[in-house]
Amino acid sequence: MDRLWAPWRSRYIDMKRHPSCIFCVGRSARNDAKKYIIERGVHAFSMLNAYPYNNGHVMISPYRHVGDVAALSEAELAEMMRLLVGTKRLLDRTLKPHGYNVGMNIGRAAGAGYDRHVHLHVVPRWAGDTNFMPVTAGSKVVSHSLDSLYRLLTEKRARHV
Repeated sequence: MDRLWAPWRSRYIDMKRHPSCIFCVGRSARNDAKKYIIERGVHAFSMLNAYPYNNGHVMISPYRHVGDVAALSEAELAEMMRLLVGTKRLLDRTLKPHGYNVGMNIGRAAGAGYDRHVHLHVVPRWAGDTNFMPVTAGSKVVSHSLDSLYRLLTEKRARHV
């Protein structure tokens, strides 16, 4: 029997749900590597998804705890879009995906894990990445560990800033 090893997933499966919000990181907090924060702006930031749908899955969020996209300020919206463009360029240079899924899950019924803090998902896609594994084995293969991908992205970003 073949085995897939993804030990970081056990933290998600075993963790007790915290009432705190993963997106409420604060503008001045300096635990970026621990939280996988890739880039900080004035109003918003980008971070790796710790439980990704695909390799390189990034989330973009305002600092302000806002549950509805309609409540975002123009400055927050503009910065989220700037981060989206920058994130796409970084992922293009680093992982060379063939395409992207970009979107928001607004509300619990829409699949939002954190439905009281708006965030944007940027999911790189490759031709053939939808294969038999999720269907037959209920498993998704992610090729980089979070730590190695974080180092790769932040080093590449530092060279191109």
